[in-house]
Amino acid sequence: MENYIVSARKYRPQTFESVVGQQALTQTLQNAIRSNHLAHAYLFCGPRGVGKTTCARIFAKTINCSNPQNGFDACNECESCRAFNEQRSFNIHELDAASNNSVEDIRSLIDQVRVPPQIGKYSVYIIDEVHMLSQGAFNALLKTLEEPPSYAIFILATTEKHKVLPTILSRCQVYDFNRITIPDTIAYLQKVAANEGIKVSEEALNVVAQKADGGMRDALSIFDQLVAFCGNEITYERTIEVLNVLSADYYFRLVDNALQHNVAQTLLIFNDILNHGFDAGHFVTGFAQHLRDVLVSQDPQTLPLLETGESLRVRYGQQAQRCHPVWIFMALDILNTCDINYRTARNKRLTVELALVKLCQLGVAQQVPQTVTPAAQPVQATQPAQATPPAPPQNKTAPSTATTPKEAVPSIPKMPKISIGLGPKKPEVVSGQPAVPVEQPKEEQNSPFTVDQLRDAWVGLTDTHKEETRLRQLIEDYMPQMVDDLTAEIQMPNPWQMAEMRKALPGLLRQLRATLHNGHLEIRLVQAEFDQEQMAFTAEEKYKLMVEQNPVLATLKERLDLQID
Repeated sequence: MENYIVSARKYRPQTFESVVGQQALTQTLQNAIRSNHLAHAYLFCGPRGVGKTTCARIFAKTINCSNPQNGFDACNECESCRAFNEQRSFNIHELDAASNNSVEDIRSLIDQVRVPPQIGKYSVYIIDEVHMLSQGAFNALLKTLEEPPSYAIFILATTEKHKVLPTILSRCQVYDFNRITIPDTIAYLQKVAANEGIKVSEEALNVVAQKADGGMRDALSIFDQLVAFCGNEITYERTIEVLNVLSADYYFRLVDNALQHNVAQTLLIFNDILNHGFDAGHFVTGFAQHLRDVLVSQDPQTLPLLETGESLRVRYGQQAQRCHPVWIFMALDILNTCDINYRTARNKRLTVELALVKLCQLGVAQQVPQTVTPAAQPVQATQPAQATPPAPPQNKTAPSTATTPKEAVPSIPKMPKISIGLGPKKPEVVSGQPAVPVEQPKEEQNSPFTVDQLRDAWVGLTDTHKEETRLRQLIEDYMPQMVDDLTAEIQMPNPWQMAEMRKALPGLLRQLRATLHNGHLEIRLVQAEFDQEQMAFTAEEKYKLMVEQNPVLATLKERLDLQID
């Protein structure tokens, strides 16, 4: 039976061109070999599984090659290359600093440095996980690392550069390896699958790449695990089953139910997720990532930020068309707050469920059924009965899910904003400002509207005044409050804001009337009166205030002959 070799070893790169995701770094090393500008010490640092040790071995093999191809590729035919390929080369020495981190180990290495190479030009010493060396071992290595023999080259590799002494860093050329991107990981795994005769979907490879978190070794190990479970055909469904990854279908269903304000179904989906053994905290972060992907799918300029397969990309695009950006912003804010509170919450499940309920309540005011009241139509009441034909019976009792008639207010795709009132303060109508005169529309319009629809239309004005920072802030801070069916009031806390709003209100009211299809809407500005309590600033005033609350203090002051400073 043939011995099995894991993919991480079988497909380890043998040339600089085959190294994935480190083009700038490998090009620098190639140029250094071609021009014979070799440093005596290198430090390769970066995350796990990105090719640090692999590049160190390729570099060591190439500089000892007797007949390099193109000036920077090993020929694999000379004695030095054959010895390296057969793992019997005496020119390349590897040391694991995690288990050989004492001063004696470094002194033994220094003794080896004194021996010149028998075959090739250089003796290369690769020290992996160099940050694990002790303080004494670092000090023992300093002098040799600064002035080694002409034939000795040191290559240090580490995943934690900040733990390496600055004196060591100053003696090395530092190369920072990048995390391997998801597209590069998918492309390399597709090559491996083709060589192995395995059929695999792009969505499955995308899950593997995300699970590997930028490490190619981890990606290849996960790939081997999938092959052992799935055989010669790897699908997305079986991949998420093996890796215990939450399917994206759950997130798509949750968003659809939240848009439909279906609280019950949303909580049932979350319960199903918990029953499958998924952590609620990981679910919150995954749901937030899903909404982020929906958001970037709405704009062609940000579409490259979506790292997923083609079929999921289509689903993201379809769901992005159904979600308004304001809804996504508010949903992300809710999930972010839930993620922060989740770590300290005692009832963690309830914390997540409350966040899901809030998602379902976003925009729920748009679902209020349209009703017509006699007070909302003063103009139509004076018209002859023959001029207004009776509406069909089915329109009078139509449920809220029926098609909206022309007279009804159209759905405003803006989220309602909670208005914080001025408390028990008594508003007072500004003299000379009972209402703002605005030109009436040419065609008489008197469609009814609800309080929530007025708020939605008011919040929607922020989109049309994005460039006017002060006005947009006033719109966001002060919400009209209905006085009667056709009149609303806005309470302003100070004269300056009153003057600013008075200038802008005619235009804002014109937009509101057009949006709500009601030319009789009026908005008044009122100045709020604040009842300010008298504050005590001096010591005498503070003393009097304390005596009023506790008369015993005056007696205590007289008996002890105390003075007020």
